Amino acid sequence: MISMRAGLPILVFALLVAGCGDAADVPADGAVPPPPVLPPEPSGSPGAQETRVPLAPTADDELPPAIVGAERDMQGMSVAYVEGDDETNGYLAVPAGDGPFPALVIVHEWNGLVDRVRRVADDLAAEGYVVLAADLYRGRTGATSDENIALMQEAQADQPAMIANLDAAVSFLRARPDVTGRVGTMGWCFGGGVVLSYGLGGVNHEATAIFYGQLLDDPEALQAMDHEVYGTFAREDSGPAPDEVARFEQALDAAGVEHDLHIYDAVDHGFWLRVDGDPELRTEPALDAWQRLKAYLDRTLRR
Repeated sequence: MISMRAGLPILVFALLVAGCGDAADVPADGAVPPPPVLPPEPSGSPGAQETRVPLAPTADDELPPAIVGAERDMQGMSVAYVEGDDETNGYLAVPAGDGPFPALVIVHEWNGLVDRVRRVADDLAAEGYVVLAADLYRGRTGATSDENIALMQEAQADQPAMIANLDAAVSFLRARPDVTGRVGTMGWCFGGGVVLSYGLGGVNHEATAIFYGQLLDDPEALQAMDHEVYGTFAREDSGPAPDEVARFEQALDAAGVEHDLHIYDAVDHGFWLRVDGDPELRTEPALDAWQRLKAYLDRTLRR
């Protein structure tokens, strides 16, 4: 039986002013204008016929195309997964074949559900997962750090709504006949902190994969985590910094939570999702993180 874990602390995420993404997102003059938000990037429309992603797992020396900047048509579709909310549309990518398949909910960075995240969903579907890229901003995306911070502040102001959003995503996936019932979550930066929080306060699920997200160092709170945690972090990052990762690992150990955490040298925040930003530096650590992730998802979701 799936049950809510009541009475658990929900993380209050610190605003990551350094943020995710490229430096080009930051206004040169440092001004903070009233934050406009942009419509979502185009994708399939709700109600469209469901398409399938051909199964094509990456080789041992191969990265998923999305994170190296490959431009290609998206193979999934937009879906409304929160009952009574037509403005929240996630992106669903489904592997070809009858299944059943394990499933993943992936959570975007501070700028919202953009096409790079949708393409990552396609890449994970090619690995054999039914993937729902969640939308925590109700169809909006940001294009500057000020817009992104405004969107994060709005989402963080209603933590129960964020948890309910992901509960709906997990329920949407588990209701599908081509899903085994095992569901994991995965997120980057803002989304990494969200999935850690969700691992403590959402409906039961089987995996939590964090890429450089806000962390927690309270062993008592982390005892609510009932499955192994994956984490990929960067030595040159300040949010979270390596000492924060060390405290997180110590707290997981004290709480008795299994984990696979690694800090990669010489790279900085956001390195994994944007390998094309510095391929020479980022390719090797990104490939190792990808192989670790694939092994983690295999042992947590495919058993």
